[in-house]
Amino acid sequence: MATNQPTTPYTAEQIQVLEGLEGVRKRPAMYIGSTGLDGLHHLLYEVVDNSVDEALAGRATEITVVLHTDGSATVVDNGAGIPVDPIPKIGRPAVEVVLTTLHSGGKFGGGGYKISGGLHGVGVSVVNALSESLEVEVWRDGKAWRQRFVRGKKTTPLQPAGASRKTGTRVTFKPDTQVMTATEFDVETIARRLDDVAYLTKGLQITLRDERSKQERVFKHAGGIAELVANLNRAKTKLTAVMHTVKERDGVEVECALQYNESYLEHMLTYVNTIPTTEGGTHLAGFRTALTRALNDFARRAGLLKNGDPALVGDDAREGMTAVLSLKLPDPQFEGQTKTKLGNTEVKGLVESLVGDWLQEWFETHPADAKRVVAKALTAARAREAAKQARDLVRRKNALDVSPLPGKLADCVERDADECEIFIVEGESAGGSAKQGRDRQFQAILPIQGKILNVEKAREDKMVQHEEIRAIITAVGTGFGESFKFDDRRYDRVIIMCDADVDGNHIRTLLLTFFYRYMRPLVEHGKVYIAQPPLYLIKSGKERRYAYSDEERQVGIKELERKGVKPEVQRYKGLGEMNPDQLWETTMNPATRTLLRVEVDDAGEADEIFTKLMGEEVEPRRDFIVKYAREVRNLDI
Repeated sequence: MATNQPTTPYTAEQIQVLEGLEGVRKRPAMYIGSTGLDGLHHLLYEVVDNSVDEALAGRATEITVVLHTDGSATVVDNGAGIPVDPIPKIGRPAVEVVLTTLHSGGKFGGGGYKISGGLHGVGVSVVNALSESLEVEVWRDGKAWRQRFVRGKKTTPLQPAGASRKTGTRVTFKPDTQVMTATEFDVETIARRLDDVAYLTKGLQITLRDERSKQERVFKHAGGIAELVANLNRAKTKLTAVMHTVKERDGVEVECALQYNESYLEHMLTYVNTIPTTEGGTHLAGFRTALTRALNDFARRAGLLKNGDPALVGDDAREGMTAVLSLKLPDPQFEGQTKTKLGNTEVKGLVESLVGDWLQEWFETHPADAKRVVAKALTAARAREAAKQARDLVRRKNALDVSPLPGKLADCVERDADECEIFIVEGESAGGSAKQGRDRQFQAILPIQGKILNVEKAREDKMVQHEEIRAIITAVGTGFGESFKFDDRRYDRVIIMCDADVDGNHIRTLLLTFFYRYMRPLVEHGKVYIAQPPLYLIKSGKERRYAYSDEERQVGIKELERKGVKPEVQRYKGLGEMNPDQLWETTMNPATRTLLRVEVDDAGEADEIFTKLMGEEVEPRRDFIVKYAREVRNLDI
């Protein structure tokens, strides 16, 4: 019988005490989420947030972010400058303490900041801990001061650096390659974040300078979040004017802007002290309750809802709504250091009251717009009921069937979802080849015929009735929309495999639109992929080369020509032109294939792109095509 006796005695000698910032270097993901690209950008945002806090406090009007060629970054503001005088109880300069000590700073109720995004006092010290080097320069009280650090430890004391007429702080840091797995900043991701901050902080000018590409951008938005909502809706047919308000109570500022359009989807962005709360929280719950109640009250008073009629639910009230909710809160309680969800319980009632009163007044003073919103919500309610009946019909049918899975699905043997993948394949012919060429143990194949329904132009009830989409929903197993359950997925990877031609690209976009609109967590968790079948087969006798681009085709031709043979080049216009062995070797074999993972860096931009490409408006789609025409690949002429 086995015994569970430890091989090494557990004594006090095994207890480690990590001093200073050592714990951050040991477990960086606890503080910045990951050591990859998201974590890398989080380091920069922590420094930027401190400068934004100076703007929120009314002490800064300009921020400059510089990405250097050596992988370092600089953030400069014209705020008051981090204090340099010694902290009485510690005896060290305040700037040094802030950079080397967790839970230190001016944001714990000491009067330095009324409103702040950096709240836990770990931000800039964590950046210092995870940086190969960091230098801070402070300008205040007519003097300049400078100090340097290496991996969180000071290498010089705080030193005077001459006289200065300006005020502010400059922080330059280089992420540590010993800890960070990603060290190259993505300028587009950073630009989107800075643009959001400029919308949320009226009067603040943010300059982004990329020394790697010699490009510079300036972000400043006098219209604030009302301008942001208008921009998010610019490719959509508007149903109302932009509604906007700023209310304050108990030291909390609530700013809200929203506009309805004729689409069928909700687009909601929430922020607290300019920090995006991507998982929502109590402020979002309060807003949703206020909106649903205000719309129902107006509908009853206007006679659009009769006595006995069921009330509109939240989904009905928010259909076609684009909204931004921004709070300035003295003491926000976030869930975790990455600050993605607000937890203050008192905020729900406050937002519900302020936003509810404003919306009721707005609906009463804009009755024509309000009636259009109610009419749309009533249509959404009827569609919701039709969709429910369609879903119930599918459930009843599945309960009676011996095998509820789609008949054309060739499922895999493995039942552990984490080990399985499904290929959604364009066409029956390609589907047949994929079924023969696959590894049956872990690969499932679902062929689809032709172009599926464009869900951007159809309500949920129409979508549920579409045979191909129902097959996908049933095969994936998660449900969709509000009933989506990530843990119920039957496969860990959903792989879209289409022809490399115009029709294939269209089908791929239709499928991506469906997954983004109705199974978005699959996309957000990196579970949706695009297969990369070859474009060319280059052969001569037994010699074969597969090429995935025109450049690879030229290389393959030259390689065979050096061997003194004249190669033949076959252009694959469809997956069905490949036999099962070729399809497995080039596109399905995990050891040799290339997959593109679908990722969403910015929900707002993704929403806008899907609207442009798949929505009702022709002009935005034409403008998009003209703008990106030179970047097109694999054009089938």
